[in-house]
Amino acid sequence: MIHINNLSLKINKDVILSDINLHIKKGKITGLVGRNGCGKTMLMKCVTGFVKPTEGEVIFDGKKIGKDVDFPSDTGIIIETPSFVPYYSGMKNLMELASLKRKIGKKEVEEVLKKVGLYEARNKLVRKYSLGMRQRLGIAQALMENPETLILDEPMNGLDNECVNLVRGILAELKKQGKTILLVSHNAEDIKVLCDEIYEMDKGKVCV
Repeated sequence: MIHINNLSLKINKDVILSDINLHIKKGKITGLVGRNGCGKTMLMKCVTGFVKPTEGEVIFDGKKIGKDVDFPSDTGIIIETPSFVPYYSGMKNLMELASLKRKIGKKEVEEVLKKVGLYEARNKLVRKYSLGMRQRLGIAQALMENPETLILDEPMNGLDNECVNLVRGILAELKKQGKTILLVSHNAEDIKVLCDEIYEMDKGKVCV
């Protein structure tokens, strides 16, 4: 599904990622765990086409990122802290995003807000959302178009225990539906509970 081949990234003279090789299998949850600053987020930016690697390649569903396509298609993405228009409501933010591809409408947006526990706060301005609410809104935008692949960088960040369990349940259900999920976290418990395969990163390398 996703092949990361001999991928390295340098910024100025700093080596950020070094000779990474990974195979993300279709229909599985693959976990990537490591301390903050180990290179997980930069690797996700390379996988999703936001950053061009210095060497190597990412083959996503048979297409090379940065050559055949700029960004992976049919993919829900969370990288770092999700950003939204603060003076729009949660509902309006998602409707604006939905209007870009026109794949879904109000019904689907309302359904995903119910799924992440934000339906009652759908008309509240995002600037009044807590960190955990903004994180759940980010998860909602990644899920709302029912993508076949999810790339989630620290999706549990800022969530209380109840919401962590909610999101774990959502991801487990998506796995049953055959979705492919790459889950990145510094929390080993999230990875252990959810993932079929687990890789550890340290100092820009994948530990084998």
